[in-house]
Amino acid sequence: MRRQRSSGHRGRLVAALLLSFGTVASGQSDAPVVTGTGATAWIPPLTSWGDPDLQGNFTNKDETASFERPVELGTRAILTEEEFAERDKRAQEQHARRQAPIPEAGSTGINPGGEWLEFRGASRRTSLIVDPPDGRLPPQTEAAKARAAAREEARSGRGPADSYEDRSLYDRCISRGLPGSMMPVIYGNSYRIVQAPGVVAISYEMIHETRLIPVDPLPRVAAATQSYMGEPRGRWEGNTLVVETINFNPKMSFRGSNPDAMRLVERFTPTGPSSIEWRVTVEDPTTWTSPFTFAMDLTRDDNEAMIEYACHEGNMAMANILSGHRAEERAAAAAARAAGR
Repeated sequence: MRRQRSSGHRGRLVAALLLSFGTVASGQSDAPVVTGTGATAWIPPLTSWGDPDLQGNFTNKDETASFERPVELGTRAILTEEEFAERDKRAQEQHARRQAPIPEAGSTGINPGGEWLEFRGASRRTSLIVDPPDGRLPPQTEAAKARAAAREEARSGRGPADSYEDRSLYDRCISRGLPGSMMPVIYGNSYRIVQAPGVVAISYEMIHETRLIPVDPLPRVAAATQSYMGEPRGRWEGNTLVVETINFNPKMSFRGSNPDAMRLVERFTPTGPSSIEWRVTVEDPTTWTSPFTFAMDLTRDDNEAMIEYACHEGNMAMANILSGHRAEERAAAAAARAAGR
């Protein structure tokens, strides 16, 4: 039986753990168990206070799997060996091209530079979406279509970077929001999980955000208290950490979702001594006609460094984006004048 949790020193405990954490296992089993769905789950070690120990540095390699499944793959969730070999070959070739030096002065390259890009092999998943079974997003509601049309109307006549406000929160180095903060990207795919009695903390390398997830039965705060990462509440279901999150900032949207109506249910399930499945169910009846679920695998690598993500709003990237678009506008105006001669 787990001990009664105390949250009196939660903040100091988590702050200390984020700086330096060690192994706190008090017991473990090496035998996997079979879940109700037939999938193999791992029996993890326990913390000194009796919770499943999920701590460590993790990364993912699911960038090669599309969010939605190609229609021609139907309900197949996993690639065949031949399909996987071909995907892995293409991914390695693309990574090699990204690493290639810019051939000559004045030519263009990629941003960020190839030395920053990560590659850890291809994913066997045909899509990140696992439910509906076809791996596709459910149809949008009429309300969602109306919101999208209103956004397009509001942007009518504007360029992609007339102002810094035209760029996404991600471009502005503010937040990737949730669940975006753990979605695979070209670099910065490290996640650190640390625990203290009554709380789980997850730090993200990209944008350098940290979520504090209470696993005590705390009441919800007022609905008006909103954040880009939402308001989480966690609980343990066996060895799975279940996190329900609501109260998102109105400026944070996931694939057109309505922040006021979206509810996320995350499940962190250990599947081996160095692996966790992260499974997320998205509920938003004002945007999609039914909920959907996506999943990806986190691989533990305690040698993986979490590099400081130094970007902040107003950083060089934003100035470069805006100045680049101003240069394009000047070039277009010059071309128009030349054509009118």
